[in-house]
Amino acid sequence: MEYVSHDGLRIDGRRPTEMRQLRAQIGNVSKADGSAVFEMGNTKVIAAVYGPREVQNKSQQISDHALVRCEYSMANFSTGDRMRKPKGDRRSTEISLVIRQTMEACILTHLMPRSQIDIFVQVLQADGGELEFISRTRSACINAATLALADAGIPMRDIVTSCSAGYLNSTPLLDLNYTEDSAGGPDVTVGILPKLDQVTLLQMDAKLPVDIFENVMQLAIEGCKAIENYIREVLLENTKQLEYRRGL
Repeated sequence: MEYVSHDGLRIDGRRPTEMRQLRAQIGNVSKADGSAVFEMGNTKVIAAVYGPREVQNKSQQISDHALVRCEYSMANFSTGDRMRKPKGDRRSTEISLVIRQTMEACILTHLMPRSQIDIFVQVLQADGGELEFISRTRSACINAATLALADAGIPMRDIVTSCSAGYLNSTPLLDLNYTEDSAGGPDVTVGILPKLDQVTLLQMDAKLPVDIFENVMQLAIEGCKAIENYIREVLLENTKQLEYRRGL
């Protein structure tokens, strides 16, 4: 199958370096300390943050920094062929761990010792079926969690953003859609702290020659920076709306 035409267009009409449409909204869960919905193309994720608050299990309390917990799940209606899976299935646990470790890299946990921060992330709509556990959903979850943490006022070293890039038809492609991802080609998922120029997440699903890997990874990093700009615009607009409501 030809994933990039002779005119340089992908099957959904995008250029190789073009991202899917981004949409975001803050404050969707009224009882959470912070929440956000983040959409990347047809993938839609909601995140809610609670804390910092008292550690529920005292045996898990950490004296010099906050305990960060993360729970990832998929709504049973998120895909047409989604089978009901028990809570805590292996794949969900793995993605929960990836999100938690990525977010821990940006949270200033030492400022909140003996406390607990809970991050809940749920996929409301997945761009595909049983392949939902790959790069597209993972990145959307991290971006939603970042917005929710910012909405909760959690102190962070920097916002963390995530994006993926793949390699099909000898062409690096930014932000793969479902059909491209399903082709089985190599893809790289990256999470970065943009202002600090640090990588917090790097996952690759197949082997790539070093020179091609560097090009694909750099494309994913450029995608992360574009998402950073979008997220900062969303946060700025949200701040303006809050100031307006308070009459400032």
